[in-house]
Amino acid sequence: MASLSTAALSNWQAAGFKWPGLLHPNGDRLRLNRQDVVAIDRCHDATYEAIFRPQALYNVATKGLHANDGAFLFQEVATNLPIYRPDTGPTDFHLHLPPGGFQLVVVTSGVFTFDYDGRVYHVGPGTVMLQSAIVHRQLFYTWSGLLTEANLKTPQTAVPDPISMGYSGKFLEAFITEPAAFPNPTIVPSDRIVEAETPRVAWSHPLHDRPADAGFWCQDPLALEAAYRPLPGDKVKSSMPIYVRDLGIEVPSGHLVTGHIIATDPRGQSLLPKRPSALAGVSTLTRGENVVHRVIRGTAEFKDGSGKVLELGAGDTITAGKGAATLVGMAENTQILRLGLLDGIENLRKWTPTQRAEIDGLAGQIITRQDLRPQRAEGLPVGYLYE
Repeated sequence: MASLSTAALSNWQAAGFKWPGLLHPNGDRLRLNRQDVVAIDRCHDATYEAIFRPQALYNVATKGLHANDGAFLFQEVATNLPIYRPDTGPTDFHLHLPPGGFQLVVVTSGVFTFDYDGRVYHVGPGTVMLQSAIVHRQLFYTWSGLLTEANLKTPQTAVPDPISMGYSGKFLEAFITEPAAFPNPTIVPSDRIVEAETPRVAWSHPLHDRPADAGFWCQDPLALEAAYRPLPGDKVKSSMPIYVRDLGIEVPSGHLVTGHIIATDPRGQSLLPKRPSALAGVSTLTRGENVVHRVIRGTAEFKDGSGKVLELGAGDTITAGKGAATLVGMAENTQILRLGLLDGIENLRKWTPTQRAEIDGLAGQIITRQDLRPQRAEGLPVGYLYE
């Protein structure tokens, strides 16, 4: 972990923190399951619950979480109520402090507006956002008007198109450990936010356990770096050519997680933005001490160590130890999110219950500096500890 800078140490002292143990989790170490474990969370078994706020329904891949001894949480978040109700609308300003400061968001339908550290991002399907313990909130989301059952069945995609952008906002989300196991302090409650001023404010705070290189990352699905590249070889059977998009999250995650989308076009249609002249790196799709695959749309086949074929459809998630399950087949118009969990995760520790309570109790004291920006899109984020 990086050491405290002089400015950060001053901020730490100004905030009045009681003991240095708050700076880094000092509980049990995280352990990835490196055995031949294969856990499948099926879409038809999913339960959607409004855990934190009424408009957001959470579908947690619980079997995968348990298979990894709680080290990595993957879930779908589905917006299910309009934004104009008194009990919905924008969230408060808050931050997540999981081990490593890791939170990943992949938008799969609708449109959102997020405020990360005072900078506003309007994002739609296929956008990838990764943040490491940064003050943020959700400002806006779309809602289709459909009843819950129909809303949860609307198709999802990692490629933006007018139809998918008109659905309710949904995204796939991942944390290292689960939100109940780390601090989630509210910095500014919703009823105290002044829209004309507060979103222009950014904060610096010392309370994150961020590895070297970790920070903020946003990848637009139509950016050149997000283009799909042909997958060489014939290890994955498909009637359509297979392409791979590198989400670029390894470095900004602090070298904790790799991310890719493996996809095929619909028959007779070129849906994926491509760079056909550049091949995808096959080696990147073999990395991970533990691997999570989520079928965003279409169908796919995996094979476990015994040779058994596992068929997965849209909404299914498979979590497997290294080499315990291999992607062997894809149908047309299929998109699969692949996350490779790297061994650096095992250098992290969990927050203890005492630490969690201490940090959540600090709340607004975490704000130690305010930088006003004439334009929200101008200037670098300042909500970072290591400067």
